[in-house]
Amino acid sequence: MAVQAAEMGGIKDDSLGGLISPTKEDPSRLLTVPFRGLIRGGMRPGKKIIVMGMVDPEPDSFVISLACEGGLKMEEEQNDTALKLTARFPERQFLRCARVSGTWTEEEASTAYFPFIPDQPFRVEIHCEHQRFRIFVDGHPLFDFYHKVTSLSSIDTVRIDGALHITKFG
Repeated sequence: MAVQAAEMGGIKDDSLGGLISPTKEDPSRLLTVPFRGLIRGGMRPGKKIIVMGMVDPEPDSFVISLACEGGLKMEEEQNDTALKLTARFPERQFLRCARVSGTWTEEEASTAYFPFIPDQPFRVEIHCEHQRFRIFVDGHPLFDFYHKVTSLSSIDTVRIDGALHITKFG
């Protein structure tokens, strides 16, 4: 599968379809934070996004977002965000929300536990279903987030930023 990488304004731009394995490029260059990856064909039921990484030793927060950018290199504030996951370490919260037509939804915060540990590896899976995203961390279901952006195919971009290093993305 072809992986296209280009740097735009300090953000790595990687195009992907389904799972990505950067075999022909230096993975450390492709997976630099802040990260921006394009989802070919957008999201659909049955598709999943996997982020594997290492939390920084002294983290404050990190963010994983699924956005609707229409293939354009837009600033994050200019587009709908179907899912924004924010890990906040001081508060030990894993928050989620969405932005539709310029308005953020209320942050949802309830989780059974905070799944991230400073200086430790993690695996986040975002499974797209017809009515919701299911979020798994290290193989354990953590919560569901019901779709606020209903046109799943318009969800075409993954953004990752904050106190983490990405080791694998797909």
